[in-house]
Amino acid sequence: MSEDIKGKIVLITGGGTGLGAETARHLASKGARVAVAARRKDKLDEVVAAITAAGGEARAYALDVVDKQQVTAVVAAVIADFGGLDVLINNAGLMPIRPMAEVNTDEWDAMIDVNIKGTLYGIAAVLPGFLKQERGHIINLSSVAGLKVFAPGGTVYSGTKFAVRAISEGLRQEVGGKVRVTSIEPGAVDSDLKLATTGTAQSAVLDFYKQAIPASSVARAIAFAIAQPADVDINEIVLRPTAQEF
Repeated sequence: MSEDIKGKIVLITGGGTGLGAETARHLASKGARVAVAARRKDKLDEVVAAITAAGGEARAYALDVVDKQQVTAVVAAVIADFGGLDVLINNAGLMPIRPMAEVNTDEWDAMIDVNIKGTLYGIAAVLPGFLKQERGHIINLSSVAGLKVFAPGGTVYSGTKFAVRAISEGLRQEVGGKVRVTSIEPGAVDSDLKLATTGTAQSAVLDFYKQAIPASSVARAIAFAIAQPADVDINEIVLRPTAQEF
């Protein structure tokens, strides 16, 4: 099935570390031409260096997904540099876990901006081109917290991930005849997400993530969705550590 990945041009937001970086390396190993975008250019350069050293093709783009104009500009740059775009992976995300009673509205705003608006800005930047070329694939990273409310502490995070899942399904219904849409819903995965929790729930989050599966598990799921024939759309993939109850 890797032949259905080979040569595809893939843009990954949040591509400098964790799940995004691992997905970039994995897809590149299967012949994809990869663009990684994130705020930390030094981390992106490390990913690109590893991919090119292994014989793959990759480029790095500085990007803050909360800036709509930046998202549009990066998509345009990727299309200019690679000669097109086949897949967008909306991977950038934040997960500060904190009881709502602590009323940290700055964290709420940040999650809404990155998790929801960042996803929407990515969709907005690629969708007209995908519809015009009558092909394309949008992959949005939701969470098992988008299937079941993660409370106490993760209520707002769950709200954003429920939104990503709903947006994915609605988009599929609207454009599924031309553009494939996949929502990925991972459980505990070893990534930087757990490090965003700095308040009273920090120890509980770190303890929860002791059961985490490696980011490569999600990378393989994403590759599976991309590798399907053009007439097959994998709409949702839910994956958890076997030991995870939530």
